Amino acid sequence: MAIVYIGLGSNLADPRVQVESGLRALAALPGTRVLRHSCLYQTAPWGKADQPEFVNAVAQIETALVPGALLEGLLAIERSAGRERDATRWGPRVLDLDMLVYGDVVLDAPGLHLPHPHLHERAFVLMPLCEIAPGLDIPGRGRVETLMAGLDTSTCRALEPEHAA
Repeated sequence: MAIVYIGLGSNLADPRVQVESGLRALAALPGTRVLRHSCLYQTAPWGKADQPEFVNAVAQIETALVPGALLEGLLAIERSAGRERDATRWGPRVLDLDMLVYGDVVLDAPGLHLPHPHLHERAFVLMPLCEIAPGLDIPGRGRVETLMAGLDTSTCRALEPEHAA
């Protein structure tokens, strides 16, 4: 069993609902359970500013799936949410699931890079990751809490939980 951190994000089709659905779908992957997850964060878009704000979160999962099989499961969840991948980088999306860290695996394969190559640059990933794993050591990058200290987090804010009336 591996401990893996998954980034979740959405800025289309009721983003809060999409991220919450993504969390439930992670728990339904074979041989996988969600151990914990961050709260939801509203964040400014990264890389392409002319789009709606995102809702982001990070989940810690335990899985028997190897990295390639887990990636296929994440892509299937995205497709079932209505995501259509095209050549647009950093554009709007219904649901985005990124494998951030898979144990201590370092991998550079077509379509899968571990740890995620940009996670140390992105407050919208590090803030929720720091909430659930501040002492996590990102292979080749350092501790999450140390990486967070070097970022501007002013464009990320925790969302209050929604309560049923």
